[in-house]
Amino acid sequence: MTQRIQCADGAHREQAVASALAALRRGDLVVLPTESVYAIAADAFSRRGVATLREAKGYDDDAPLPVMVGGRSTVPGIAARVSADAEALMARCWPGALTLLLTPQPSLAWDLPADAPLAVRMPLHPVALAVLQAAGPVVATSANLPGMAAPTDVDDALTQAGEVAALALDAGPLGEDPGLPSTIVDATTAPPRVVREGAIGFEVLRECCPSVLPEGGPASA
Repeated sequence: MTQRIQCADGAHREQAVASALAALRRGDLVVLPTESVYAIAADAFSRRGVATLREAKGYDDDAPLPVMVGGRSTVPGIAARVSADAEALMARCWPGALTLLLTPQPSLAWDLPADAPLAVRMPLHPVALAVLQAAGPVVATSANLPGMAAPTDVDDALTQAGEVAALALDAGPLGEDPGLPSTIVDATTAPPRVVREGAIGFEVLRECCPSVLPEGGPASA
């Protein structure tokens, strides 16, 4: 049975973070709130946790998984060749709904493919950030079953994914509509290129990174 901790409005925040950290370190899965939907997360360096998450979501054993971090300072440890453009985008749009595709560090001892871009973002939710700052990078996807809508409240998340999660942090409803997905920018190339425009519009990206190419624009050199 999934343990559930109420942590809306800052209540039980320390207990929630400590319990999440312990669960992630054991290789268990944790349901976390993000700015728009509930996600299910595993320690990025836990082989058991990553394998369990892939199995729960029906992903292949070598499928890339998105990574969430608690701060920009974590990125150079997991990504190689972080460009000035990528730094500018992080400074302007993190925490928030921007996912950057970066080149992974080739020497990391984790079960994420070294030959695929690393999708990284920093979520805009105080509970998630507190957990990430304590635990380090996690792999995380929305806490829904394949073909189902991403959950915006913890009850829905537990109905869909609760059986595989050891812990759920209940921060209350996140809104009836998850809204637009995160904007994805490929920062493995110069200049960066928008892969998917979502919650953060192209003009916002251009404010801090004038060279960024729009979605569907010409390929980078």
